[in-house]
Amino acid sequence: MKIIDKIGNKALLSREKTLFLCSKQTPIGLYDNVFRWTDSLSEKDCVCCFNSTEMESEVLKALLVARVPTILFVMNRFTDVNNMQIEQARQEDRMLIVVLKRDEPKGKGATPRLRNEYVLSICQHVVCGYINKNGSVFPLLAGRADVVFLTEDSYLMAAEQVEHRERWKVAEDKVLLRMYYADMGIHAIHKKLSRTYLSIYNRIRAITQSEEVLKGREFEDYVLGMFDIQNDGPLVLQEWQGDKSTGTVRPENNSNPDLVFRYNNKEFAIECKWRDNLGKDLGNDMFSPKKLKNYKAFSESREMPVTIVLGVSGEPCNPDCFMLYHWRRLTLLCLKLNLLQSSFIPSKALMPPCSFGER
Repeated sequence: MKIIDKIGNKALLSREKTLFLCSKQTPIGLYDNVFRWTDSLSEKDCVCCFNSTEMESEVLKALLVARVPTILFVMNRFTDVNNMQIEQARQEDRMLIVVLKRDEPKGKGATPRLRNEYVLSICQHVVCGYINKNGSVFPLLAGRADVVFLTEDSYLMAAEQVEHRERWKVAEDKVLLRMYYADMGIHAIHKKLSRTYLSIYNRIRAITQSEEVLKGREFEDYVLGMFDIQNDGPLVLQEWQGDKSTGTVRPENNSNPDLVFRYNNKEFAIECKWRDNLGKDLGNDMFSPKKLKNYKAFSESREMPVTIVLGVSGEPCNPDCFMLYHWRRLTLLCLKLNLLQSSFIPSKALMPPCSFGER
């Protein structure tokens, strides 16, 4: 593991550092213990953390709101460039973003484990939230005398599992939304509204859209912008599917393609997906038998071709390249952005979209 970039106050690396670690599945009842620890810190401390799980993200936000000097470790590149709290902390020299890159050959271990080993090696103290003893983090802590566990008893983690279902007022929702979109985190909202962490967590899920959903919508906007849709023109956007759900309740039509067009009385459908990279789970993520079955059923019932447009890397509003997939085929057609634009809508003269759907 090697450092390829440092963004912010590089002097923080020379300070005495505490690493916060927490397993991915963090019970909501642990939040009180974790944030009691973050509240005990001051500008004299320096905390290292990651931002790859919900708990890590919330701890990072709590540290920044409390103005605790923080070092954030990320892999390959820093992408959260619009985070208000990170930008303010960086401008005030209380933030350092360290970008790591794997340099070990394959077979030397999983990347998250190698990352954890590296950061542990440069930190003098470790504070742990809930650590799964069967997970990959626990063995790394064996033999270290500088580790503090915020809880070891499983019953403590159920402390806030019962939610008092008091009706949320409009004024409270306004405060929650303002603080949520200012990247202040669940702990700051808890202190402001005196609501339980569980209640706030559930309310956020009920009235906001996740970053994944927002990125998906941004990519849909981008794909839609590639079509030359004009008033009274031959191309008409007939349907724009918006994914809606609350908790575990999801409407059946969420599985339909995002966009349905009509071009000179011929219809075709587009499913839009954007991914930061092509991970090994691409098949299960996008091309699982269940999802392909849904596309097939939709295509046959509506008698129209369905094509998946996958944007890869870059940003949802400006992907580096695309992959086109028609559900009848087993192969992918990969196109750079300029090639896609020239073949998709050459010189603003729309090609017959049904031929696109049959690629």
